[in-house]
Amino acid sequence: MRLSSPVISKQVIKGLVEMGVDVIDVGLVSTPTFYYAVANGNYDGGLQVSASHNPKEYNGIKFVREEAKPVGLFNGLDKIRDLYIENNFAEADNGTIEKKEGVLADIVDYSMKFYDFNIGKFKIVADAANAMSIPDLEAFFDKLSCELVKMNFTLDGTFPVHQADPFKPENVVDLKKKVIEEKADLGIATDGDGDRIFFIDNNGEMIDPAIIRGMLAKEVLKHNPGATICYDIRPGMITKDMIVENGGTPHVTKVGHSLIKAKAIELDSPFAGESSGHFFFKTNVGFFETPLIVTLIILNEMTKEGKPISEIVAPLNKYFHSGEINSTVEDKEGVMKKLEELYRVGAKNVSKLDGVSIEHEDYWFNVRASNTEQLLRLNLEARTNEKMEKMRDEILAVIRN
Repeated sequence: MRLSSPVISKQVIKGLVEMGVDVIDVGLVSTPTFYYAVANGNYDGGLQVSASHNPKEYNGIKFVREEAKPVGLFNGLDKIRDLYIENNFAEADNGTIEKKEGVLADIVDYSMKFYDFNIGKFKIVADAANAMSIPDLEAFFDKLSCELVKMNFTLDGTFPVHQADPFKPENVVDLKKKVIEEKADLGIATDGDGDRIFFIDNNGEMIDPAIIRGMLAKEVLKHNPGATICYDIRPGMITKDMIVENGGTPHVTKVGHSLIKAKAIELDSPFAGESSGHFFFKTNVGFFETPLIVTLIILNEMTKEGKPISEIVAPLNKYFHSGEINSTVEDKEGVMKKLEELYRVGAKNVSKLDGVSIEHEDYWFNVRASNTEQLLRLNLEARTNEKMEKMRDEILAVIRN
């Protein structure tokens, strides 16, 4: 739905057909619907023109293999890059183009039947940011008895109200106000391509994605006792607590949706969650983001508990988080090495899975380098707010000195 997407999509299809590929065009869909269409259709792969949550000037192409398995620089994009540089393409007879309708209805129906859900009547405010979750949310809530209050529900590639990235606090200010104004039970915020989802409680406060991830893990473990649940290395201790409490096996992964998906598939995990609002389920056709199932589980829990979501999550707000803080650093590796030397003393655990992660009894943190910029990203969590602020400032001083 971006302004540059029609021309890019047209040329992508033209190039594929000229190389002998049979193209199934599913039209204008969110990323989760695209994933389900590829996997459910048993196709060899898929391409989606998208720039996710990036500003309106951006665009790109997302690649997946069969079953909507992710393709990144570590497993295929490197080869595509090399093919392009070599520019040595074989001749081929033209492929075909087929338009396919109804893929959104397929994923909505599948999501509704994923577990035995019982959803009460709630008032929900959703801010779709003029982006691609609009058709998904409309089709989804048509099946429920909830009242949906819509914010920014007109597809508009100029993103006239705010950027489609709920991870940035400034982009959910209006939603928080609207939840309180409407006396709503829950607020929902989605990103540009609809594969990330965030929740606002009835008091207008963002629910920590680590808590949502823990709630989802709890439900998944009821249906998959003892299963391995994957989550990324950024601090979110409540997730680990809830996995262990509910009989699961926690497994930490690198940051990045393609990396966490690949690891979860390898471990045959039924569920994985990333701190940035990506939540993945093992479906009957593949493993990918399914925000409609996420929403159903949260609404089902609210129905079962019979109390406001703020009261459900209150006991889970046990830890204090710094948020992700970026610092410009010339010698990224040198600074991370210095942090490891300073803070490994007395640590319970030190990991170099992705950057450096150090866990002490009353605080823990991860510092990792940006792949594209001279930035280090700090995420820190502690048992008290005082400890969080003290260690956040102390570690930032080391990074920025």
